[in-house]
Amino acid sequence: MKTFWAATAAFTILAAAAFGGGWPDGKKVAVVLTYDDALTSQLDIALPALDAAGLKGTFFLTGAGLKPETIARWRAAAAEGHELGNHTVFHACSRAAYPAPERYTTETYTVDTMLTEIRTMNAVLTAIDGKTSHAMATPCGAHMAGGVDYLPALRQSGMIKYDRGVGGTAGDPLDVPSVWFAGKATAADMIKAVEDAEKTGGMVVFGFHGVGGDYLTTTTEAHAEFVAWLEAHQSTVWVAPFSTVMDAAAKK
Repeated sequence: MKTFWAATAAFTILAAAAFGGGWPDGKKVAVVLTYDDALTSQLDIALPALDAAGLKGTFFLTGAGLKPETIARWRAAAAEGHELGNHTVFHACSRAAYPAPERYTTETYTVDTMLTEIRTMNAVLTAIDGKTSHAMATPCGAHMAGGVDYLPALRQSGMIKYDRGVGGTAGDPLDVPSVWFAGKATAADMIKAVEDAEKTGGMVVFGFHGVGGDYLTTTTEAHAEFVAWLEAHQSTVWVAPFSTVMDAAAKK
């Protein structure tokens, strides 16, 4: 697993160069912090850390992960400038990804089913943050439904302008690469990914699940140290929500 994420990180940095440099205010590299699945630890730990540093992140919410008691908190996060994104309703992945009810595996989906779910989640997000456009993150970084790649249909639908993948495709705004650190990963690991991306004048998109709790967890300490480093390096590092950075990249 460690080898996989290391390879993904290297590809992310190379692919990010396709979006170019020349970031706002002469910043040398763009950093996007994304958090998946609408987890409580993100509200309790990650968001306060970002707010204290004056940084904005992107939170890709699943409909199934939303709880009535947290909706007001997500709405408040959006009002403070954080981005809420589409991570589908049921987060369907392949059978091989992890155990899940058969009806929520992508092998049982059709392209139409997946697009309907994405459309529904967009409506849910609009009800929370009032925005009519939302970025997306493909569950498990894959975009297959019933054995068919659904990205072409999603592209044609116009529902999603930007989509965060995992391995991703260089220069494709609907399959943007991302890099992940969890478990024993340290802030130094994350900082190195930024420094490597800075050499290309590109961007790096980080993905997190739990922070100090939940699952696929990044420790509170590593996350806090990384956020503190980003705050201290704002003269050269531009930290902004996913869509904001992608909009800037699209203008190059």
